[in-house]
Amino acid sequence: MSTASAPASRAADAPLPPGPRGEPLLGCVRELRRNPLDFFTKQVREYGDVVRIRVGPVYVTAVAHPDPVRHVLQDNARNYNKQTRGFAVIRELLGQGLLTSEGDFWLRQRRLAQPAFHRQRLAGFARTMVDTSVDLANALESRIATGQPFDVAEDFNHLTLRIAGLTLFGTDVGDESRAIGEALGRAQTFANERLTQLIPIPRALPLPSHRQFNRDVATLDRVVRTIIERRHQQGGEHHDLLQMLMEARDEDTGERMSDTQLRDEVLTLLLAGHETTASALAWTVVLLSRNPDARRRLEEELSRELGGRAPTVEDLPKLAYTRRVVDESLRLYPPAWIFSRAAIQDDVVGGFRVPRGTFVLLLPWVTHRHPKLWNNPEAFDPDRFLPEHERERPRFAWFPFGGGPRQCIGNQFALMELVLVLATLCQRVRLELAPGHPFAPAPAITLRPRPGVWVTAARP
Repeated sequence: MSTASAPASRAADAPLPPGPRGEPLLGCVRELRRNPLDFFTKQVREYGDVVRIRVGPVYVTAVAHPDPVRHVLQDNARNYNKQTRGFAVIRELLGQGLLTSEGDFWLRQRRLAQPAFHRQRLAGFARTMVDTSVDLANALESRIATGQPFDVAEDFNHLTLRIAGLTLFGTDVGDESRAIGEALGRAQTFANERLTQLIPIPRALPLPSHRQFNRDVATLDRVVRTIIERRHQQGGEHHDLLQMLMEARDEDTGERMSDTQLRDEVLTLLLAGHETTASALAWTVVLLSRNPDARRRLEEELSRELGGRAPTVEDLPKLAYTRRVVDESLRLYPPAWIFSRAAIQDDVVGGFRVPRGTFVLLLPWVTHRHPKLWNNPEAFDPDRFLPEHERERPRFAWFPFGGGPRQCIGNQFALMELVLVLATLCQRVRLELAPGHPFAPAPAITLRPRPGVWVTAARP
């Protein structure tokens, strides 16, 4: 197991990490493109918790142990930025929003958005989360009698998009959910393909995939700009994130955000606020269907604590097992399955030298299944997250939302939403995986189940 990271002053004396030789010229590109989840898992098992991997003409360093993860994300975070190839691709879609921006600009935007995610304001979002979940529960109940399979991942995309639109921007974008979902799915596939190109092909070339990506970005732009224009036309007083962003002024110039800045922030929060949560809900349904004992315990807690009524924010502390189900689902299928950073200066990570400019890959998918951190790591066991077990693990053994100063601003929003949605739905309907509809994790920007999660509905 790797040791904690050493001071950067020792970088010149530290060895480079071990790693696979790969093919001449290509390095490990082909194996990486074929199955990145298995590839990274295999390299860590074979070479250790810090691995140097050649991808075409460049080397990247993959990190799997919590101590060096903490070093990169928290202890020495100033030495790592987001000027990586991965974030360059994401910027083509999201622009300079909270997820992708850097430095003073990011810090200003973070400070503007932070109050929208304070605990008191989050409590006000709970009612909307539950009301929209009740709408979905009604729809799912209506499907019980038919016995026909349906793709619940699509339902979750629709649900979480509505929640994000209503809570953050005061707009129900549910009617646009299919267009947004299809555009985002294609954009993720395109981004993933660009990430693994040996030499990035300029997007200015009129290739069919480039034209489709431009159309998908235009679809997302249209939805976001409609939200912004509608608010301009409405006027009046609103108490949501969009209003905070629109009214914020630069401390030095007194200027408000441009429509382009607003577009980048709204698109980032709209997509990040629904895509990852929808994937997490879909994977949780998969795990509960495959683990009936855990599902029974979940249903018993909901019956005991709620008695058939819709949950409220005050119920969250009582839904301890439901929260553990969420945490364990995020362990096995973290929607943000990989993070990337670039080293600004030479550093030592896990006892190995990381040269300046190296892309460092942090891998929740691998760390969350690390056999030295988790007993029987492939098994679904929500009780891993009992307080006494959590105290036994290093801080970054579980980091589905990242960590350090760039930790996801919406982590508490997402956790509350996941618990409330599950508590609402699982009292009223039981979702079983439908035979004959295979699916698999599709690692792109997020970890989606592809081609969907087909289920049938029954009474609990």
